[in-house]
Amino acid sequence: MLIYFTAIVIGYFIGSIPFGLVLTRLAGLGDIRKIGSGNIGATNVLRTGRKDLALATLLCDIGKAALAAFVFQALFHAQAIGLTAGVAAIIGHNYPVWLKFKGGKGVASTLGLMLAMTPLTGIITALCWLITAITFRYSSLAALTALTLAPIAAYLTESKKSVAVIYFLLTLLSYYRHRNNIQRLIKGEESKIRFKKEKKA
Repeated sequence: MLIYFTAIVIGYFIGSIPFGLVLTRLAGLGDIRKIGSGNIGATNVLRTGRKDLALATLLCDIGKAALAAFVFQALFHAQAIGLTAGVAAIIGHNYPVWLKFKGGKGVASTLGLMLAMTPLTGIITALCWLITAITFRYSSLAALTALTLAPIAAYLTESKKSVAVIYFLLTLLSYYRHRNNIQRLIKGEESKIRFKKEKKA
């Protein structure tokens, strides 16, 4: 139990590092929470017009859950402990103590966990996100579509079916975090992915 507790605590604090906020502030762009959707993730960072910062944010958010999962699995040779640390990192990203528990939506971090623990499922999920995003240009739709596919992919490709259950629960969490986006998608009011800096009103 001590090992799992340690995995949860360390995983959470790794995941709670708000890279989108840190990187944009270091770049002199101010508080990312005051533009666009107010989110600290890569999609909102892209709205600053800085593709490099958006990519860096994406890689860091993927990396922090992947790192937590990979390290704990490697140290204790147990997938369950790795999954525990990775899930904790996703919770930390979504609800960081440093930002009064107001964080991102956890899509990139969830993908990072999948790539570290179940690479085939992670690759399938990433490709689904990319194809949907390119086709429809809605980041939220791409995320929801990809994460809906993830538990199915895990069930079909992984020997331990419990992994699919964990991914299903993470998908439900993502749907909850995207509830406002879902409403805007239904109303046709959701913003599309753009590659130029938003102009101030």
